[in-house]
Amino acid sequence: MRFLTMLLGLLSCNSDNLLTYEVEKEIYVEVPTEVIEDEEFDFSNIWVDSITQIAALDGVDIFWVIDPSGSMQDDQERILNGIALMMSRLPEVGWRLMILPSDYSRTSALDTFPIVPGDSLQDVEDMYNLHMEGSREAGFDALYEYVVLNPYSSTWLRNDESLLVVFVSDEEEQSDYHFNNLYEFIGWASSYRQNVFMASIVNVDAADSVCGMPPTTVAIGYDYMEATNFFGGNIIDICAEDWSAGVADASTQIVPYEFIELTHTPLDPNWIFVYANGAVYRDWYYEPSENRVYFTVIPDANTLIEVAYNY
Repeated sequence: MRFLTMLLGLLSCNSDNLLTYEVEKEIYVEVPTEVIEDEEFDFSNIWVDSITQIAALDGVDIFWVIDPSGSMQDDQERILNGIALMMSRLPEVGWRLMILPSDYSRTSALDTFPIVPGDSLQDVEDMYNLHMEGSREAGFDALYEYVVLNPYSSTWLRNDESLLVVFVSDEEEQSDYHFNNLYEFIGWASSYRQNVFMASIVNVDAADSVCGMPPTTVAIGYDYMEATNFFGGNIIDICAEDWSAGVADASTQIVPYEFIELTHTPLDPNWIFVYANGAVYRDWYYEPSENRVYFTVIPDANTLIEVAYNY
């Protein structure tokens, strides 16, 4: 049915100078329409793949908060390799990375500018060697002390960007200076930034650990793991010889989606439909050799992308 609006002008006038007025009427008219059946596309077997673009699209401030105690000395190579791997997976712009010891008495006076895109692995090693002092194993307190109370931090931190924190320790979290318990830290971190991401490289439960000798209950990083789980992050067994897979997974929290991998192979690449928050999205192309839809324009943060196709 089509809607037609007709404007009827009615003029009434006599010797008594009656008012002049117009009346608008809505008239509905039945109009036959032709329905065209699309015989080329089979609507009976449609699949929809979807992703939500990450919230850290515009930028992210990254902290590696590392236990500086003597028992961590043999982990230095894996820590540096983990940071290098994360840097290699990050976009070319928009991130800043700071290495902190988990001793809040040392983080209060640090005045080193963070690692930024273009810096070398030597810059990372130099910062690590400069900052890894102290003995406290209180990652929550150390992060708060630097972010809130260190005056230099305000020169580079960006309160409107996302935050990623990676905790590394072979002991349980032992903060008691700024936070009395885990939940106080979670409450502060949740309110500090709109988008918070977290990862932990710690001793995990004995049943899940690859340690030759299962860690004691005291050494298991329960609070680090619980905070990481609250923010939907990744937990890596510190006993693993290679942290690369876990660090790579942690990096995906802040790396924007540039493509979406399709679950099935489309029957006809000409019949692939892409939507952004329910609206047609045209800035993409299909790569059949990889069965991926690539974005020529990266979707905005928090955009729901849906790809529908017949398979």
